[in-house]
Amino acid sequence: MSNTSSITEFLLLAFADTRELQLLHFWLFLGIYLAALLGNGLIITAIACDNRLHTPMYFFLFNLSLLDLGCISTTFPKSMANSLWDTRAISYLGCAAQLFLFVLLIIAEYSLLTIMAYDRYVAICKPLHYGTLLGSRACVHMAAAAWGSGFLTALLHTANTFSLPLCKGNAVDQFFCEIPPLLKLSCSHTYLREVGVIVLSACFVFGCFLFIVVSYVQIFRAVLRIPSEQGRHKAFSTCIPHLAVVSLFVSTIIFAHLKPPSTSSPSLDLVVTVLYSVVPPAVNPLIYSMRNKELKDALKNLIREVVFQQQ
Repeated sequence: MSNTSSITEFLLLAFADTRELQLLHFWLFLGIYLAALLGNGLIITAIACDNRLHTPMYFFLFNLSLLDLGCISTTFPKSMANSLWDTRAISYLGCAAQLFLFVLLIIAEYSLLTIMAYDRYVAICKPLHYGTLLGSRACVHMAAAAWGSGFLTALLHTANTFSLPLCKGNAVDQFFCEIPPLLKLSCSHTYLREVGVIVLSACFVFGCFLFIVVSYVQIFRAVLRIPSEQGRHKAFSTCIPHLAVVSLFVSTIIFAHLKPPSTSSPSLDLVVTVLYSVVPPAVNPLIYSMRNKELKDALKNLIREVVFQQQ
């Protein structure tokens, strides 16, 4: 019987057994990863370089892009390297670091999405109070609270998960180190403490989701009173994709961590995990840039400056 002290590495899920499919997985993940890096990197650079975008909304979007970059960089490179080098191994400390960073970034991102919903609520429903409620100091405090909540949650989950005795081998049924597959390796009944922490985290996530829904209900009520059809369309086209991504994010992450073990299967777990760990970092740049004229103009100016400097 193995325990935590005897395990020096874990074996991650292999996407394929044949060399051709392993390389296909590598190139597919590389394409997604580069697209996410490019999209989020352009948003970060445009916001940092354009003084017109130094507003609360874009400050939060800047932080969201940083979190998206960190999230996908925590999981993808190791999985790609394993496929390229035909291995499944990740060190014990590497697994712990991956779990810690992933939980930190996911919780911080969700907290930030909640703050962004509040930002839109104040901008549309209480425009006269926007400068007071969302001053520069308040924005910094909110962003720090999002990052801090992620750090504390990650510290708690990582310490709990890796303090459990592991009696069922070291094969992790996921392409990165995550809490549910690690709990499957623990001895019976010893994982209940971490399950309790997961339930508390789920309550926090659900509470944030309720806040987001209530905020958007108020936003939609205000938008419907806008006399201009073009104004209503602009507001809806911005809010609905954001709400859709948040809904997908919350539903999949709660399902992944709270579903009964009897419904668990490797393929289902993989699909659900991809939906909340891969889709948001890859899709958020499209949602927040393609439908935003100010950001598109800033990106065009940035690209134009880079091209002219090279000539």
